[in-house]
Amino acid sequence: MSMTGAAPARAAAPRDGGLNSLGFAKPPAETRVVAAMSGGVDSSVVAAMLAREGYDVVGVTLQLYDHGAALKKAGACCAGQDIHDARRVAEAAGIPHYVLDYESRFREQVMEEFADAYLGGATPIPCIRCNERVKFTDLMTTARELGADCLATGHYVQRVMGDAGAELHRGADPARDQSYFLFSTTAEQLDYLRFPLGGMPKDDVRALAAELGLRVAAKPDSQDICFVPQGRYVDVVEKLRPGAAEPGQIVHVDGRVLGAHPGVIHYTVGQRRGLGVAAGEPLFVTRLDAKTRHVIVGPRESLGVTDIALKEVNWLGARPLDDVARDGMAVLARVRSTRPPVPGRLAPGAGAALRLTLDAPEQGVAPGQAAVLYDPANPARVLGGGWIAGTEGLARA
Repeated sequence: MSMTGAAPARAAAPRDGGLNSLGFAKPPAETRVVAAMSGGVDSSVVAAMLAREGYDVVGVTLQLYDHGAALKKAGACCAGQDIHDARRVAEAAGIPHYVLDYESRFREQVMEEFADAYLGGATPIPCIRCNERVKFTDLMTTARELGADCLATGHYVQRVMGDAGAELHRGADPARDQSYFLFSTTAEQLDYLRFPLGGMPKDDVRALAAELGLRVAAKPDSQDICFVPQGRYVDVVEKLRPGAAEPGQIVHVDGRVLGAHPGVIHYTVGQRRGLGVAAGEPLFVTRLDAKTRHVIVGPRESLGVTDIALKEVNWLGARPLDDVARDGMAVLARVRSTRPPVPGRLAPGAGAALRLTLDAPEQGVAPGQAAVLYDPANPARVLGGGWIAGTEGLARA
């Protein structure tokens, strides 16, 4: 653990009827905030902005993987140059800064599962697992140990107080909304978290970074998964599980064997390019069967999915989850981070906590991805979501 800087001592009066900007009935100077600092522009703005408002801010950066390797990769996060950037922002803002070595935890709880999921034919989303298992669990524990009233992050989501407590809402900037990646945030965690940038567009955040004099104001956003250089998932899986990938057959949805493949880790549902087979029509990966080592391919229409089994459901809605599972409920569902929410309905599921049935087929839906649920009456509100355990509506081979 390393620490730099000293917290400024400023006094400021509460506002908004006795509550300060973070919702506490005391002056900012008496409100301790742990700011999660990844080294990027968003988290840097959060820390510097809250320090300028007079809060007792403590910056914390998690080192999640080998920082030496990360120095060679542009647009990484939570390692190498980013730790250095976070430290310099903290120094400029005059706040304490801690660097916590979570490398072993990150490898065990995020990277290992990522590799096993790919080998099992799933398409994992490690950023959600990182938020769920590391940032909003271990880091939150650290924040409490430091006596913080809340943990503030640079995520583009909104925390809105409703009749029953804090609700999770989509970010105001549709192009930056990160609610898909935070669906597993629990009600207890949401009560402690703050998202100061949720109501701002990205351009305003960069302008504020420049106003605050942050050296990272023009720093590019992270593009890839932090531990996957240049988006080469296969390299990471082979490094973590050497020799585990086994060759198999590429099979058309009508049962024809079209060719061979070097391992299911080289393919994802919805993939078209790089299949290495020809059938006189455009082909897409519709399903991966790790047990038979089959890569199932077919025409675009065979990608359509209507029925989705959900597991590990996190529920933030007003109705109890047991009632929803028993009676069903209309929802808007987002089955990929790049897709808009679409109408569907929750119902009891055999062998799963819930079953999601979409009004119209969606393409590219894969086990290992998440289905995030929104309120049809208030589409900005996140009701929760779950991990996709299986799908129906696919042509089978």
